[in-house]
Amino acid sequence: MEQITFAHPDFLYGLIAVPLAIIWYIFRHNKQQAYLQFSDTSLFSGYSKSWKVYFRHSLFALRWLAISLLIVSIARPQTSSSKQNMTIEGIDIIISLDVSGSMLARDLKPDRLEASKDVAIEFIKNRPNDRIGLVIFSGETFTQVPLTTDHSVLRNMFTDIKSGMIEDGTAIGDGLATAVSRLRDSKAISKVVILLTDGVNNAGSVDPMTAAEIAKVFGIRVYTVGVGSYGTAPYPVQTPFGIQLRDMKVEIDEALLQNIANQTDGRYFRATSNKKLEEIYQEIDQLERSKIDVTEFKRKHEEFFPLVVLALGLLLLEFLLRQTLLRSVTA
Repeated sequence: MEQITFAHPDFLYGLIAVPLAIIWYIFRHNKQQAYLQFSDTSLFSGYSKSWKVYFRHSLFALRWLAISLLIVSIARPQTSSSKQNMTIEGIDIIISLDVSGSMLARDLKPDRLEASKDVAIEFIKNRPNDRIGLVIFSGETFTQVPLTTDHSVLRNMFTDIKSGMIEDGTAIGDGLATAVSRLRDSKAISKVVILLTDGVNNAGSVDPMTAAEIAKVFGIRVYTVGVGSYGTAPYPVQTPFGIQLRDMKVEIDEALLQNIANQTDGRYFRATSNKKLEEIYQEIDQLERSKIDVTEFKRKHEEFFPLVVLALGLLLLEFLLRQTLLRSVTA
């Protein structure tokens, strides 16, 4: 759709004269008095008003419509057609998220899982040009969303994630292997896995380092994130008196996560708070930034000529009507 712009938009202020002229015309018309006055108008009661009485105001309308068109013409309306050549170095990203029961610990607010979801959603919003997918894992793994550019669907699926959706445990190897399988056939220039976990690999059938070696073969870079504070963390426990928070030991296999990152030319991060988790995603966002080269061509087209022709036509029509059909006789 072409957009209309004006080369000299200040001239459009001249259109203010149009409503002022209308007000002046109405005021002048109401003040006009007849030249011939009669004490009794019954003589003309049998005569109907001529169509000329109704059309006499058209002369004023034609003239000021023409003046309005001329004012717009002087402002030089223009349309522009543009063409863009865009080259995007696409990045395909799989977020592999631990949803095990330990992700309910509340050292992050409101808990580790909800904090991870919220920050991931903001990360997705800032990357409109990338294909992003979601894998969840605990004791087993599941592809929640394959690679997609429909980020609204992806964000909605994030909000539906809950701990307990699949068998409990921490299958880091399986979570990474599933993410790698979603990226291995990708033609993107950069392929990335963001692996978030708060535990130690204790389930699944794939060794985490084997999954990392496979990722390296396919040119997939893995950023690993250990989620949780140091020492202990408050964890909700069901008791006869309701849910109570008890301090549980934080166990994150940092050595494993560092080895996975090093094996795939990625990086390891530790998220001990909501703010730190946000900073980690911001850093990953800068490390994996899409490059967009845009070449834009614009061509402007002058649109004032038809308006000038129409205005001159209206002035000519007004002149002809004033001299012929709507001619007024003055003494």
